[in-house]
Amino acid sequence: MPAKKNIYIVDDHPLMRKGMAMTLEDSVEFSVCGQSESAEDAIGDILEKKPDCCVIDISLPGMNGIELVKNLLAQMPDLKVLMVSRHDEELYAERAIKAGAKGYLMKLEADDVLVAAVRQIINGGIYLSNKIESQLIMKIASGQSTSTNPLEILSDRELEVFELTGNGLATKDIAQRLHVSVKTVDTYRARIKDKMHLSTGNELMRKAVQWVEGNSDL
Repeated sequence: MPAKKNIYIVDDHPLMRKGMAMTLEDSVEFSVCGQSESAEDAIGDILEKKPDCCVIDISLPGMNGIELVKNLLAQMPDLKVLMVSRHDEELYAERAIKAGAKGYLMKLEADDVLVAAVRQIINGGIYLSNKIESQLIMKIASGQSTSTNPLEILSDRELEVFELTGNGLATKDIAQRLHVSVKTVDTYRARIKDKMHLSTGNELMRKAVQWVEGNSDL
């Protein structure tokens, strides 16, 4: 039998990491060579172990998954990455591909889909859902955005601040998590309100909470 391909998992939820590791280990094709709960912990370990593929959550404490991918690919250009998230694939899939990932997978997908996605990426392909693949093709062909989600106009960092706000973090807590100043977080929030045409901080918080809880399409 051919040697198993080594997979590295980065996710800040222990149960999610365990579940993905078990799913991949159950396959005769893959072996999980390492796991980390943060980008900062993962970078050195990944550079040392040189896995065949990394499965990386977009939402991580400190440096987010998209920034981690950019950092890793600057040092390991041939590294294959599958990004995972529980959030809107219409919003995140394109950001993940632009960052250099070879695929995007919603966390709610079945276990066999994770295996299939990793296999496709390792074999040189790109993994996206049929829906997102069609939308990206239309977008490239038309030169215009096919998404109606207003969050698409936010930068990666602004989107991260919006998500953390929706998770109930105060400005000081967001600043500590992102390793920036409180003033910088306030600046991001002001930009978000401006781009999303929101009048107050309370309105921003309400929209963010609704989105995180999946109760709003914005």
